[in-house]
Amino acid sequence: MFERRIPEWLRHAPAPSLRGFALLAGVEAVARGLLVSVFPLSVYAALGDAKLVSEVYFLTGLLSLCAGLLVPWLNRYIPRRWLYAAAALTYLAGTLCAAAGGTSGVVVALVLTTVATVSLFVCFNAYVLDYVERVELGRCETLRMFYSALGWTVGPVAGVILMEWWRPAPFLLSAAAVAALLGVFAVMRLGNGKLITRARRPAANPLRYLGRFFAQPRLVTGWTFAVIRSCGWWIYIVYLPIYAVESGLSDQTGGIMLSATNAILFLTPIMLRWMQRRTVRIAVRTGFACAALCFLAGWGLSATPLPALAALFAASAFLVLLDICAGLPFLMAVKPSERTEMSAVYASFRDVSGILTPGAAWLVLLAAPVAGVFVVGAAALGLCWGLAASLHPRLGARRLAAPG
Repeated sequence: MFERRIPEWLRHAPAPSLRGFALLAGVEAVARGLLVSVFPLSVYAALGDAKLVSEVYFLTGLLSLCAGLLVPWLNRYIPRRWLYAAAALTYLAGTLCAAAGGTSGVVVALVLTTVATVSLFVCFNAYVLDYVERVELGRCETLRMFYSALGWTVGPVAGVILMEWWRPAPFLLSAAAVAALLGVFAVMRLGNGKLITRARRPAANPLRYLGRFFAQPRLVTGWTFAVIRSCGWWIYIVYLPIYAVESGLSDQTGGIMLSATNAILFLTPIMLRWMQRRTVRIAVRTGFACAALCFLAGWGLSATPLPALAALFAASAFLVLLDICAGLPFLMAVKPSERTEMSAVYASFRDVSGILTPGAAWLVLLAAPVAGVFVVGAAALGLCWGLAASLHPRLGARRLAAPG
């Protein structure tokens, strides 16, 4: 009689690797990259006014912020793997609503995909903090961006071209990518994370863990960097295409520029080596200072669209550098016992920037053209350059082993 044994890989899922997390992020990048240039144009076409676009994004950001902060509370009742799957299905529903068309369909789709994105981000970061060592976080972020490069490079311009060919096409293709994301997640078998994330005490409500967050200055500083960096991307992704259209350029200009910018992601390993030869503080300050100067130049050159776009493109290169290094001060300061809660706080940077940017833009547009948003972004990035002077000089360096 033969003894039937269950294979070891079925009984115990292998620990996820850095490349596994990078692959998961890469597939998500395909789904989001296809729509990142399509949504601003679709909402602008549906509403016909830049101020209305700002209002829609502002309200969507408020809703998404609340949803992201509720994820740890929901994790008390729903296992993390099901939260991740539910967020992916919500994104899928959003793409199908957008494919159906109509003004309401596009707005509902924007809300669903934005809420789904922040929920996926909370769960993803909690998994990363569970399985990736502190000193490997920089390498993990670089691999994540490198694997995401193809989706973010091809996606924006492909989405705009597909939309001109057949309006529902980019949304349906994005839906297919989300289905693939669920498949990769199932194969990785991440489960609910390490046991340390399952605290014996009841999960804290959002107000309590927000209190713990504000009591830790390093976390507040790192989160501020993430917010302002994200504001820079909001300006580049949403208001640059509107500026291009109002300047008489093609609707495809924003998508082409974003694809060109995202091609810089292939250079992230070189940027990582540059950062490792210096310090996180130098990298963060360099990124914020140069991005601020380039945004300021974009505003100063706004009367001549092509030079202005060149300056903004240069700013985006430094935003990519900040994508590598500006999140590290927060992630390296998180306590193991607060991974899920602080991942939710960290993920809120997307929604806070999604509230601040269109809110500020709405005020600017009352008195100035779209280019006025660029100078406000420059000021915010410059403030972060000054704040980054408070970072520890050796943040992120490997600790020397104690002599034996």
